[in-house]
This record gives sequence, C-alpha cells and structure tokens, in this order.
Amino acid sequence: MRNNSLYLIIKRMRTPMYVLIATFSVSILGMVLIPGVDDQGRPYHLSFFDAFYFVSYMATTIGFGESPYQFTYPQKLWVGFTIYLTVIGWLYAIGSIITLVQDKVLAAQIALAQFQRKIKKMDEPFIIFVGYNSMTKAIIDRLTSEGVRSVIIEKNEEKIKLLALENYSIEVPALVGDIRDPNVFRTAGIHKHNCKAVVSLFNDDVMNLHVALSAKLMNKHVTVIVEATEEEYAQNLKTIGADIVENPFKIIAKRIYLSLKSPSLLMLEQWVYGDPLVLRRKDRLPKEGKYIVCGYGRMGTALEVGLKRAGIDYIFIEASPKKAAKAKRGEKVMVGDADDKKILLKADVQEAACIIAATKDDLLNLSIIMAAKRINPDIYTVARENRINDAVVFKAAKIDRVITIETLMVKKTYNTLARPLADRFIRLINYRGEEWGRRVVEEMKENIGNNPETFETVIDENHAYALVRHMRESGEEVPYEVLSRRRDDWKKSNPLLILYVKRGEEEILLPEPDFPIKIGDRILMAGDRESFDDVEYIMENINELCYVLTGEECSQSLVDRLLFGRKNG
Repeated sequence: MRNNSLYLIIKRMRTPMYVLIATFSVSILGMVLIPGVDDQGRPYHLSFFDAFYFVSYMATTIGFGESPYQFTYPQKLWVGFTIYLTVIGWLYAIGSIITLVQDKVLAAQIALAQFQRKIKKMDEPFIIFVGYNSMTKAIIDRLTSEGVRSVIIEKNEEKIKLLALENYSIEVPALVGDIRDPNVFRTAGIHKHNCKAVVSLFNDDVMNLHVALSAKLMNKHVTVIVEATEEEYAQNLKTIGADIVENPFKIIAKRIYLSLKSPSLLMLEQWVYGDPLVLRRKDRLPKEGKYIVCGYGRMGTALEVGLKRAGIDYIFIEASPKKAAKAKRGEKVMVGDADDKKILLKADVQEAACIIAATKDDLLNLSIIMAAKRINPDIYTVARENRINDAVVFKAAKIDRVITIETLMVKKTYNTLARPLADRFIRLINYRGEEWGRRVVEEMKENIGNNPETFETVIDENHAYALVRHMRESGEEVPYEVLSRRRDDWKKSNPLLILYVKRGEEEILLPEPDFPIKIGDRILMAGDRESFDDVEYIMENINELCYVLTGEECSQSLVDRLLFGRKNG
C-alpha cells in the first residue's frame, strides 16, 4: 500500500496557494507602483521588499503601522483594497486547510504512514492478527503481558479506534485494510523475517482460507493459524500448508468423549489450558441414560461422533428440515423447535439423563435449557455460549456446564502461539488411555499438588549456557534427573516432572529420570515457580551446575574438570 498523504496535501492545497500567491502579488505590485512621499516631501517608491513586508503583516491584521513613511491618499486607497483582497485569499486558504484536516482520505493516508514507520522499526518477533474482536483482543492481552508483539489488520475503522482505549503494556500497531487486497499483508510486514505467525479466527471458513492462502504465498516460512468448522475447508487449508487448523466443535466433542471415557485425560487437557488439576462437578457427565442434542449443525454433527464413539444413546432435535436431511440413514434426528414442550416430550426429555443446547443462538440455547428443566428438574444441562458477552446471563441460568466457544478458541490459540510444547502435549495424550492419564495425574498430585504450573525451555546456549558448555567440552551425559535437584541440597529433589521432550522429529512423553539430555532438546515440565527457578539457575550458572553434579562448591579446578574433563582427564 503506497503512502499518498503528501500528494493529497499538494493536490488539495494547490488552488488555495495559487489564490494566495495571486492576491499577494497584486497587492505588492500596487504598493511598488503607486508613488508616495518621504519625510522630506520628495517622491518615493516602495521597494519590493518593503512592499512585501508591509503586505505580510497587514494581511495577517497584526498592524505595525505605515512603513517606511506615512502613506499618501492613493496608497491608503490601495491598502484599503488589498485588505479585503488578502482577507478573502486567507479565508479561502484557511477554509481549505480546515477541510483538508477533516478529510478522511488524508487521515487514512497519514495513519498508514505512521503504521509503516512502526512496522519498519519493529525488530522483535511479532504476530499478525487478521480481524479485531473479543477473541483476538483477549489473545493479544495475554501475549502483550508476556512481551510478545502483535500487529492487527481490521477492515472496520471503528474497531481500530477502540484500540486507543486499551492499556496494552507494549504498543499494538493496527492497519485499516481489507485482506482481499494482497498489498495489505505486505504493508503489515508479513515479508519480514521476524514475522512469526498469522492468525485468522473468522467465523467464516472461506475468509480464513483466503487469509491462509495469501499468507503462505507471501511468506512460506510463516506459521498460519486459522479456524475451520467445515471438514471440506479444513482439508483445503491443510493442502495449502496451513500449520494449525482449529475446529472448536471437534475440541468440544473430544472433551465430551473424554469426560465419559477418560476423565483423567480431560483433567490433564484442562489443566494445560489453565484450570486446576481436579475434576469438577461440571466435568462429570452422566455415563448412562439418553442424551438429547438440540441443533444438528456444525457442533451437533461433531458431537454425534463423540457420543457414538462413547456408546451413548442419543437423539437430535433440529428446526431446519434441510439440516436434518443431512443425517445418515438410521440416525435419530427429529425436526422441530427444541424449546417446544411437545417436541421435548416426544424426545423423552422426562427420562433423559442430559440435554445439550448446541445451536448458534445463545437466547435459543437458554430457552431450550429452561424448557427442559421445567419438565425434568434433575436433567444434566449443557449449553453452548457463542459470545463472551453473554456470560452473566448463562451464569444466572444455573446451567451445569457452559461451553463458551470464544473462550475455548482464545485458550487454544494462545497455547499454540505462546506454549507450543504444551499444545503438542495435549495432542499426544489423546492417543493414551485412561490408565496412563490416571497415573500421570496421581504422580503430579502426589509430588506437586493440585495446581502445578508448566514451564517450557530449550537446551541451547541462550537458555542453558552452562549445561551446553559442560556437555560439549566434557562429553559426559547428563540425565534429566539432574534438573530436579535442589540448589540448597543436591541430594534432595524439587517437585518437578518432565512431561514431554521434543528431540528433532522424536517425541518423548514422560521420559525416565535417567534419560540423557541432548543439546537442542525442547522440554515441557510441570512443577512450581521455585522449582523452575532452580532449573534455570542450574542450566545457566556454572557454579550451580557444579554443585548439583558433584555436591561440592565450585573451585577453578572443579570447573576445569567439569568443562574439560575429557581433554585433561
């Protein structure tokens, strides 16, 4: 996008400048040609400089008096004429300036120029967010609090203006533009080496597909994270190279299945997303009885897979005959309004164990839940909440489990961007069973507690200088158990658990304590803040590393033996 602000200023002010030049020229020329008299009564003609000086302060109404001598009547007559002439010229010019200042096109061009300067000066890694809404705002809030830079592309100028009200710890540049224009991405800095990711979470799969395609064509190395709720578009996105394709409805369906069949894995997943390591009442879905799902749209069809996999008896209620017709032969789909008492009774709501209101209308979902509870007060209720703004209303309805689509997408996208190892850990544990999950949960609760934290790091010179130097120079293997040793007593261990190690293409879940550390390992661990502090000191400080390896305070000879043992040994 080319910056045309200077061109617009010149174009809009060209005529006013011509008018000012003309009025000044006529006024100055008249003052030079009309004769006056000096203080001796002799004829006198003003020089061009004197005339210019007089007209300049006369036109601005400053009024320093007649200069250099008192004017004759012909000169005064001309001055009277030029006063009105220059006032008209100045009024026209000032009016043009005011109009120019209020011009939206010029304001947009000036804003574009400021944005381009900010992007040019940005040396830190940054992420481009396409669209500014409640979801992207929440993600940006969390990223900026951790020092991660963000850039916004938004078509609606009014939304961009709201950014001025946000109290971000670091500035978030925003560009008003339509991503269907390929130059918008280039202006946002997608071609820069420090552009790490492009995020598009539109509730429109076609738009997300367009964003992903444009981003990959302009920078094949950038990570593209998009939302896709239709399988057809999800496959297209993967084909063009989108790195992360997020489907909130599949995540919901998976959690419903885990709640029924593998609650420990559900506990682990929700803990990684920031919840305590406990199974709350809302997570304990009825494992027996009939389920009624209201809405056979994108969420409904995803839930169908999870419920069928869990062996649950279910029936769907769908208001649209067209959507209901998409059901496979033999599937139980009733056509009707789910908040209609007759339809609910026909679906045996009085005997059902659980009802799930899964439509895209929050008010309808609330209406369905209230209607079902009037018939069956003991029924377990699950409602889909599409917008974060409706949270207060859903809380007042006392629903057993509220599934907030926006909150889910915020946590999922944030994890993908800021905690990639934690995100990968969630994906890998899906292939493990309930027994494995229970063992991990029990080990963490026993050794760490109900609310452990996670920490991600990498074994390289930037994050583990002392450890890397020791392994390179000495050639010795260091087991992961060393990282859990305490700095105040090397024979004791911190409450620390290595959850996941990524070594090149190899991925290791819960490595054994004697598993050797390799340079380049990316590590996800669970523990508390004090344990993580010890880990960082051990990896980065040679004195701390010496102590936890040998139990001795570091001396120069010990440092030499640890670092150069193989060469001098």
